[in-house]
Formats: sequence, C-alpha cells, structure tokens
Amino acid sequence: MKIKKLDHLSRIYNEYDAFLIDLWGVMHNGIKLYSSALEVIQKLDENKKKIIFLSNAPRPNNKVKEFLKKLNMEEKFLKNIFTSGEAARNSLKEEKFGKKFFHLGPPRDQSLFFEFKENKTTLENCDFILCTGLLDEEEENLKFYENLLKNFKNKKFICTNPDLTVHRGSEEEYCAGKIAQVFESIGGSVIYFGKPYKEVYLSCLDMSQKTLVIGDNLKTDIKGANNMKLDSIFITGGVHKDKAVNEKFINDLLEQNEVESNFFQKELTW
Repeated sequence: MKIKKLDHLSRIYNEYDAFLIDLWGVMHNGIKLYSSALEVIQKLDENKKKIIFLSNAPRPNNKVKEFLKKLNMEEKFLKNIFTSGEAARNSLKEEKFGKKFFHLGPPRDQSLFFEFKENKTTLENCDFILCTGLLDEEEENLKFYENLLKNFKNKKFICTNPDLTVHRGSEEEYCAGKIAQVFESIGGSVIYFGKPYKEVYLSCLDMSQKTLVIGDNLKTDIKGANNMKLDSIFITGGVHKDKAVNEKFINDLLEQNEVESNFFQKELTW
C-alpha cells in the first residue's frame, strides 16, 4: 500500500468516529503545543468526534493531564488520556511481577509508584526492574546501563515507555525503550507497556467505533495501528523528521520499519 499525502484532515475526518492521537511529536514538542494540531482537536470537538490521547509516557494519566494544562490545553479536550505509565502502574497494584522493585529512571518519574514507594529497593534485592527512562547524570552513555545491568539479566525488566528517542524542542533524547534494547542485547528479556502492544489499545478503544490513529513514531504509533488493523496518519515532522524528507524517503522508511500507513502529513493540519 502506497502512502498518500493528506493536506487537510478536514477532507477525511467524517469517515471516522474516533481519533486516537499521540501527544509528543504530534500535539507538542515537550516545550510548547503546536497551533495547527490544536486547531485540529478544536474542529474535531466541534464536530462531536471522540478524541483519545494515547501516550508512551512513563507517568500516570493525571500527571500527563497536568502537563498539558500547563501548556495551556483546554480541559474539555482532556477527557480521554491514557498512558503506558498508567498501564504499568496497574501492574504494580496487582503485584503482577512481584513486590520489590528497583527504579531505573529520573526522580521526576516517581509519581508512577508513589503509593508503592516502600517497595522500592536495590538491584540485588528486587523482584523486578522498573524502567521509566535514563538517569539524569547518565543521559547519553548507554555503556553505563550495560555495565549496571549485566549481572542482573535474570531479573524481570519492565519498560514503561517503549519509545527509543524523542525530540525535546530541537534536541533528541533517549527514552526507556533504549535501555530495554540494551537489556535485550545482553540476554535479558523485557516486558513492555504501551504502544505498539495490543493491551494498551484495548484499555482505551471502543472497537465498535471506526478509529483513525495519528502518530509520528513508526515503531510504536503506526506499528500499533497495524497491529489493531486501524487506519493511520503518519506525522513526518516528529521523531523521523530527519529521514522523512520527501515521499520516496517516507515510503522507504515505512518499508524499512515493516509498517503501512494510509496518509502522511508533515504536521497535523485541519
């Protein structure tokens, strides 16, 4: 299937009941909201379409909602927010992987396990490793994580954000998925929460509604749409912006990542 350029979402929106939209890379860049994407959700809301935000954020739903409000997104658009972090948090409640965990990630992610903080322990004593991202003092040195984890590859490794990288403004940063990749490379096995895995979609989708997926990450957003057999728009100005420079490159990118998408836009545009 050849991807088609879609200049305006207004051309096709009436074909769908619900819109499953990624946040980082589609709605904002970690620093500010995109005005053209804001116009899209305003128009969808006016036309009584269901808007669902699904994010591979290693934080609970309410923390992502607070963040979007700080960026001045209106409350009325924030009815349906689901995160990979919330799905992981539910597994902590159920003690699905044991009780004691080692947190691998920055202090800002501690909201994920606040009510279970007494179960936080050392790498040696944990039942599982809960990875939310990279340590603030080791944001680029992947060898650090290989050395840290090489003697613990028999532990369960829970990845709360399968994304490999993200752009914060113009800077590219590693995400938890990158450490998960390192853990797998030394022989460990990883349990992922979030896109593109089916469970996270089943928690937020009404499968009787025709849903369009909008995302910028081929490995998570578009792969997830394919896994769920849903139509999608690939936003090329997000995480793949350096490679998605024209239609030929976009089609090559899709092929390399073994995914298909119906449409592409540089940025989400009404």
